[in-house]
Amino acid sequence: AVMLDNSLSTSAVVNGRPVLQQLETRAREIIRRTSTADRVWLVTADGVVHGGSRDAVLDAAAHTEPFGGAGDLHAATERAALLARSATLGAHELVVITDGQATSWRDPLSLSDVPLHAYLPAAPAPDNHAAIAATAVPARWTPRGAVRARLLAPDSTTYRITLEGRTLARGIAARDEEIVVRAEPPERGWTAGTVELEPDELRGDDARHFAVWIGPAPSVSLHPSTGVFAHSALDALVQSGRAIVGNEITIASADEATALPALLLPPSDPVRLGAANRALERLGVPWRFGAAIHGDATARAADSSRSLEGVTASLRYVLVRAANDRADTVATAGGTPWIVAGPRYVLVGSPLEPPSTSFPLHASFVPWLDDMLSQRLSGEGGTPRRATPGERIARPALADALELPQGGTMTLSADTLAAPARAGTYFFLRGTTRVGALVVNSEPDESQLQRLTAQALAARLGTRAANVFTDSAAFSASVLTAAPQRPLVGPLLIFAAAVLLAETLVTRAGRTRAE
Repeated sequence: AVMLDNSLSTSAVVNGRPVLQQLETRAREIIRRTSTADRVWLVTADGVVHGGSRDAVLDAAAHTEPFGGAGDLHAATERAALLARSATLGAHELVVITDGQATSWRDPLSLSDVPLHAYLPAAPAPDNHAAIAATAVPARWTPRGAVRARLLAPDSTTYRITLEGRTLARGIAARDEEIVVRAEPPERGWTAGTVELEPDELRGDDARHFAVWIGPAPSVSLHPSTGVFAHSALDALVQSGRAIVGNEITIASADEATALPALLLPPSDPVRLGAANRALERLGVPWRFGAAIHGDATARAADSSRSLEGVTASLRYVLVRAANDRADTVATAGGTPWIVAGPRYVLVGSPLEPPSTSFPLHASFVPWLDDMLSQRLSGEGGTPRRATPGERIARPALADALELPQGGTMTLSADTLAAPARAGTYFFLRGTTRVGALVVNSEPDESQLQRLTAQALAARLGTRAANVFTDSAAFSASVLTAAPQRPLVGPLLIFAAAVLLAETLVTRAGRTRAE
């Protein structure tokens, strides 16, 4: 089994050609030497497995493309070892062909039960500069905002920031300097942007993608029953230009809401709970308020951030799903859904005032309300989701398709999806409307091209240093030589045929002399 490293770092150009081309050549040399009695597999860093005939695997090696991110070299190597061990043949060998990038081989493997041979190039890795971070702050501009970026470079370097291909800013950044560019662009709606550097030997990290929604601030009306803390938070958003007073979005107790979009709260009077549930049914919200639970429960953000750290809910209503419509859990309390969101609604399980919850007293309350209004309840709701190539992510409740950068769409039906292998900005669609963005970028560590020595890679692979080669001829000669177990049927048949031929010739010569 051959594990061929096709992670992003292998697309770096050394001595005029990509490293991956050299690695592919080594893989093809090994595969070409296998016999029809052998079984051979090719496993790449992105988890793809090729098996079958030697010619099919040889063709797969020749057409391996660089992956957009780091992939998982440990998992790929372990998969290759498992495949080698699974063959019911007398000998098993594992071949690892990699650029030896140090950040990809941090943790040791234990593969001592399979003979292992590894190859890494002798030439040093090239110098590299990269855009390793790019974020729109805030995620929705109304219409002002900023782009924050960070570069990896040995010294100062020039950069360009774009929106939809249009240059937004240019500049020079010093080493380790954070770039902050403020803007109020004319674009509206969901917009793709990049932070770009001059091309170098690794082209795949010379651009970092981000996405932002640009448009007017949400128009919000707030019912008096929601309490003074919600009023104060909305006033702060209005004063900062993040919201305006109007009738587009409602913040109200569920029993008093008449239309969506709305941020819905349980009624302060438990007697009104039945009316609140009837209103939720009438509005098409697939949740109901259940039994009241008293006692402090710790709140946690569902996105694993620490934004709700220290928040508790002393009175909360169990949120009961009344239909199978898709919904996102925004936060939990006591391990159960506390804030949920779906198309044009956000539902909270506690009144937003003490003593029901400490949330309105927390520093994250105003930013949270800003996020709910601008990202969940605005006409083009949603928030950018960040992923690395191939990463598994949950499908947003609002989305039924993905708009591709090169044109066209991909229908989404499962609850999860794998992030595309190519870096870029992909927009979530509901019908034909953009309702969010999926921003795919490589891992920042993939831009650090420093390589392990042969001895250090051998230690990571759990094998002897002599089995890790930087010389291609020595490497090729070491593989497929576990020979007492190699099939002997072919050579024996050839030998037997030669003996028969020699015997025939000797017999004929004897008869000729007798005559």
